Amino acid sequence: MEVTKKVICIVCPRGCHIDVKLIDSSIVDIVGNACQRGRTYAEAEVTNPKRVLTTTVCIIDVEGEKRLPVRTKEPIPKELLFKAMQELETVTVKPPIKMGDVIYKNIAGTGVDVIASKSWE
Repeated sequence: MEVTKKVICIVCPRGCHIDVKLIDSSIVDIVGNACQRGRTYAEAEVTNPKRVLTTTVCIIDVEGEKRLPVRTKEPIPKELLFKAMQELETVTVKPPIKMGDVIYKNIAGTGVDVIASKSWE
């Protein structure tokens, strides 16, 4: 069965509208990309979409604001985002924390760590 998926490239500000033609889940044609990076992005977005997860975790033993912004160090498969959020629901941290510190290792079994997006003294 032939299917065409439409993707808007986000690699650069140009925002190419790319059509990816698939037959039986295999890519047979990609059109609309202005550069190789757009082609690579479209292939990945159709076959294995990934996202950087950004969220917050609870900080204990502090006054006022009680949430620390965190993110995955690298993109993780899109289908694992909710599993990753569930794992982070119960995570608590205690200051001091430096931006880039690993808060949670191997989120959702991906091998990707969750890191602090902000320092906290």
